[in-house]
Amino acid sequence: MDGKELEYKGEAALQELEMLTMNAKDVQERILTEILERNKTTEYLSKYMKGSTDISLFKRNVPVVTYDMIQPYILRIANGEDSSIISGHPITELIRSSGTSSGEPRLMPSIEEDLDRRTYLYNLIMPIMNKYMPGLDEGKAMYLLFVKAESPTPSGLPARSVLTSYYKSPHFRHRRPDPFNDYTSPDAAILCADSRQSMYCQLLAGVLHRRRVLRLGAVFASALLRSLGFLHRHWPDLAGDVRTGSLNPSITDPACRAAMGALLRAPNPSLAGEIEEICSAGSWRGILGRIWPNTKYIEAVLTGTMAQYIPMLEFYSGGRIPLVCTMYASSECYFGVNLEPLCDPMDVAYTLLPNMGYFEFIPLEEGIKAGDEEERVESEKVVGLVDVKVGCYYELVVSTFAGLYRYRVGDVLQVTGFHNNAPQFKFICRRNVILSIDSDKTNEEDLHESVTSAKKLLESQNYLLLEYTSYADTSTVPGHYVLFWEIKNIFEEAETPRPPAIDAKLLESCCVAVEESLDYVYRRCRSHDKSVGPLEIRIVEAGTFENLMDLLISQGSSINQYKAPRCVEPGPALKLLNSKVVGCFFSPKNPTWKI
Repeated sequence: MDGKELEYKGEAALQELEMLTMNAKDVQERILTEILERNKTTEYLSKYMKGSTDISLFKRNVPVVTYDMIQPYILRIANGEDSSIISGHPITELIRSSGTSSGEPRLMPSIEEDLDRRTYLYNLIMPIMNKYMPGLDEGKAMYLLFVKAESPTPSGLPARSVLTSYYKSPHFRHRRPDPFNDYTSPDAAILCADSRQSMYCQLLAGVLHRRRVLRLGAVFASALLRSLGFLHRHWPDLAGDVRTGSLNPSITDPACRAAMGALLRAPNPSLAGEIEEICSAGSWRGILGRIWPNTKYIEAVLTGTMAQYIPMLEFYSGGRIPLVCTMYASSECYFGVNLEPLCDPMDVAYTLLPNMGYFEFIPLEEGIKAGDEEERVESEKVVGLVDVKVGCYYELVVSTFAGLYRYRVGDVLQVTGFHNNAPQFKFICRRNVILSIDSDKTNEEDLHESVTSAKKLLESQNYLLLEYTSYADTSTVPGHYVLFWEIKNIFEEAETPRPPAIDAKLLESCCVAVEESLDYVYRRCRSHDKSVGPLEIRIVEAGTFENLMDLLISQGSSINQYKAPRCVEPGPALKLLNSKVVGCFFSPKNPTWKI
């Protein structure tokens, strides 16, 4: 697939989209045939297909797999074996997924033309948006975009996030001049590996162009809110730079200094005064519209766990600027677009594009919104893209040109309708994930193992952890994990409403132990990306979890099948737990992390 052939604009892009969705079944069969033809001699497919490209044989013989089942093949390539183990084309990089396996990031194979597919999807966004908001090419986009640390594998292939891959690619760095690609941030600021310097320079560039900004955004809502917290702390420095026309000396990256120097051509005391007046006026409700008064919409991922950030974004936007989700993508594959971007964020549905990969779906029982990753899936139960049914839940399965075959992505989706013959899906959740702030994803088993490692510290001091639950607290920026613990001294006979007095250092040590036991991605977010705040343990009164059981049973839970929830959402349960808190303790240091 030639990258130039994939650059669609305006009406041509929309016409192409209509053609693809009208012919979804034929396009999917063509894509799968092409995947099989290219990769039929690979070690992996040969084992099941014996060189055949027959689609019915593929569906009958090739198993539906989880990461654990393909990881050995990928690690062989990472360690220097040839790409032909799984791919007919050279694997050029390994995309580091936010999902984890055994505490380590998942590595997804990627070939050179994958960048063409990602660019193709990006190039569809503005034609779709321009249908609803004409004139977006008459100003700038203030998108806060960041790269993450990458590392070489023993084979020399880089291992990095999918977004870092794209921002560092010629597709982004050498993009052709286009009004829709007119960003406030210089590329040097986006590509700066120091997240603090990158954020400072991008916010400063946005301030300098404040009246030309028509679009605000970040990839994830959490990143946008983190940037606003940074702005809250550093706006006096930014205003000072604007006033003097010189960059703060704390910015030491040479490329950033050169790029920002070109923007800070002269002192601008008038603009500095505007920023100071706006940012010092008291409440920051509606601050986005005051700093960037011509903003037409705010773009970010707001589905799944990111939905928890909608109230804070509505606060900062004053409820007057639409919140927009535009596309659905993952490290494994880019999937589809939102054809109604101005809908309520809670109603977002993505149309899967049949030319991005080959899509299949595992039906889930009615009302079931999470699957068992280890459960073996029988091939005859899996359905194709055009065969899903409205209202039903499915787990997404993908086959790609780069060497993933019938791979369970882990996303649970619900069909909301069809656009022509292509289904539209609402993202429901990641399978088994109970806690997430940024790109971290912690499931119940991970949390249990981490708490188990920490409670040994309590037991060594004669305390018992009677019960616990958790909560992803996004009222702070960055958000952080909260654990509610009910504890007891093993020598204490009588029941008392207050928990035993425990040394603060012991509970802080428990916080550290939990964080050290959580997976690689969580520890990276905490220690390197700073996108997750220190873990907090809240000690609750004795009897709190009995009160919680009473509450949940009164709301319809079965007393015979009741289990304490391992995670709670905002609502009566969280309110009850917080009303019983008698002490709060935070992790005093970052967990260990390395690239």
